[in-house]
Amino acid sequence: MSEHDPVTLSRWDDMPQEQLNDKIGRRMVTGDKMMIAQVILKKGAIVPMHSHHNEQITQVLSGALRFWIGSEDADPIDVRAGEVLHIPAHVPHKAEALEDTDDVDIFSPPREDWLDGSDSYLRDDS
Repeated sequence: MSEHDPVTLSRWDDMPQEQLNDKIGRRMVTGDKMMIAQVILKKGAIVPMHSHHNEQITQVLSGALRFWIGSEDADPIDVRAGEVLHIPAHVPHKAEALEDTDDVDIFSPPREDWLDGSDSYLRDDS
């Protein structure tokens, strides 16, 4: 008898993709204290300026994302395939897909707004 939660194996390709708008889709795996998401963005997709209490790590697998950190007037940071961006909790940020992009986002704790569907800032057409 185990005292631990069960171990789970997930395959991105076996999971349905949630389509948030015409340019952004995602898949998620959630644990008790962290979440990982595969995010698929078409060129020109915009993730509007927002902040959250979750710490975030974004790894771009293919393509490129341009981030504005702190305000839309900030100097942009381009994150390309093989690069990782850490965004501390409560830091405002915005992103734009410079090309078709696949990334992995890790959040701690899990994003409740993503789980309950209250993430309307992503669900508006971008």
